[in-house]
Amino acid sequence: MEIFYFNSSILNIHKPSNSSGGWGEMTLYEQCKHMPEGLIFYLILQFINMFLGIPANLMVLWLLHKNKGDSSSSDIFILHLAILDTFFCLSPPLELANIIFLNTNNKTWDVLNFFYGVKDCSLLFLSCICLDRYMAVLHPITFTELKDRSHRTVCATVAWLVTIAYGVTRCVGNIPNFRRVFIVMLLAAFAFMFFCNVAILRALRQSGPGRDEMHPVKKRAFKMVLIILGIIVFNYFPPVALFPFQEYFSLDENYCYVYPLAFSFMDISSSIQPVLYLSREIPRVLCCCPKKQDSGRSTDPS
Repeated sequence: MEIFYFNSSILNIHKPSNSSGGWGEMTLYEQCKHMPEGLIFYLILQFINMFLGIPANLMVLWLLHKNKGDSSSSDIFILHLAILDTFFCLSPPLELANIIFLNTNNKTWDVLNFFYGVKDCSLLFLSCICLDRYMAVLHPITFTELKDRSHRTVCATVAWLVTIAYGVTRCVGNIPNFRRVFIVMLLAAFAFMFFCNVAILRALRQSGPGRDEMHPVKKRAFKMVLIILGIIVFNYFPPVALFPFQEYFSLDENYCYVYPLAFSFMDISSSIQPVLYLSREIPRVLCCCPKKQDSGRSTDPS
């Protein structure tokens, strides 16, 4: 069975000229005129990402800077994730300008491929956040002993090095079976994040000795982690469910439906994640009540 490949920029997907099926070097717009629904859905979410994601991520960066003296252990990863998502949300204008005005210039697509390679690696920072919360809830003694944040800085630096290397490799293009790297990374990160959040929920669900109800703090954290788990499933389950089986779809189905829909759900996370963070942090900023001690927040998994 024929193996399909795709650029990380969904709007520049094309099939090699020596392949059957009549795609040649046609752009996705030209080939999907008879089935445009997937592409329209993709473009709508991309521009939602641009108009909502950029201000939301900038607000997250501002709040993290403003409250850096009262930060949680995961804030360093949230900071880098917001920078990455802001960078990615800048891509739609360049993407459309390249198709409409620049006639799919290859150098511009190289830049866009780097944008999308960076977005692929946002899973690394999300996994670090999930691991940090997992350690706080399931292994609090070890978590408390690791008060020095230098190891988190090292993790963030390594994640950026991998991200840049991955993005540059994406720009090279035409590397045999390179798409499998993304699929393996996606499946592994999804399984890891799902495991961490389910384990946190199970731990928080357990009531203390002699208590019939969950402690209010645990109940609030439980709800937040449950929302995070729902967002992870919403954003990343579609590509997890579709990409490993792309060989069983026809060429048109892959390029006009499977890829646009899967990338749409994955890309919109650049807006959903900062909005979720703001929904939690803005009430704290606006609250006039005196804050609790910092130690109480440092182990808050939410």
